[in-house]
Amino acid sequence: MISRFLRLLRARRRGPSVEIKTPDELEAMRAAGLIVARTLSAVQGTARPGVNTAELDELAEQSIRDAGAVPAFKGYHGFPGSICASVNEQVVHGIPDTDAVLRDGDLLSVDCGAVLDGWYGDAAVTIAVGETPDADRTLSERTRQAMLAGVEAARAGSRLTDISHAVQRSVEQARTADAAAYGLVTEYGGHGIGRAMHMDPFLPNAGRPGKGPRLEPGMALAIEPMLTGASADTVELDDGWTVVTSDNSRAAHWEHTVAITADGPWVLTTLEDARLAR
Repeated sequence: MISRFLRLLRARRRGPSVEIKTPDELEAMRAAGLIVARTLSAVQGTARPGVNTAELDELAEQSIRDAGAVPAFKGYHGFPGSICASVNEQVVHGIPDTDAVLRDGDLLSVDCGAVLDGWYGDAAVTIAVGETPDADRTLSERTRQAMLAGVEAARAGSRLTDISHAVQRSVEQARTADAAAYGLVTEYGGHGIGRAMHMDPFLPNAGRPGKGPRLEPGMALAIEPMLTGASADTVELDDGWTVVTSDNSRAAHWEHTVAITADGPWVLTTLEDARLAR
């Protein structure tokens, strides 16, 4: 989730103080991240034509609470849902609704957060609902690849914007390979995470490498690119939350919470047991 709070975080433009976690604290974050991963997997298995996004929200909340955690998003700055459910041209912050019934061919982005013993996990996936057009599936996959490029760059000794640049380069390569004008949304981005959901530093999804704080073991970041099928310009709707593409093109959003370790990046919000990203 990328909140209005995060926009203020980005706007401060000061040298951020980044929370450093102990190995035990990162393990606690992994426990929260695993709940998020399991919840997103359950949502993915349920999202199909005829299901509305409020039903997916109920499923996610039950999954999180059954695991002994609390939905991180529900009530956060007044947000009403346990997930953000963004359909088609909705980029982020879509509010779950009984009237938002999924149709064959939809592209659904689901952002989910959980709090366990005071530690946060945050991740997002994009789901192809039914017979989704190949171009939209490719858009989602290119977004996922950009996220993974950012994860790979999240290494101790590097700078924060090395991650930003890796995301940007992945998108540029995808544009060339697919002869597509993917829009990389830069108004929103990733963030620090730990004892709170949105913390310093703000992590841009594009930029020159070698800038920002040096990455150290114990840092944790949410890496979350958003791509569109055309223009990267966005508009926030009157509900004060839902962000849509200005040209009605479709959008995709992928996110992982990642810990910086001496051995490499550790994805905390995946179901796999392997500690380090490959």
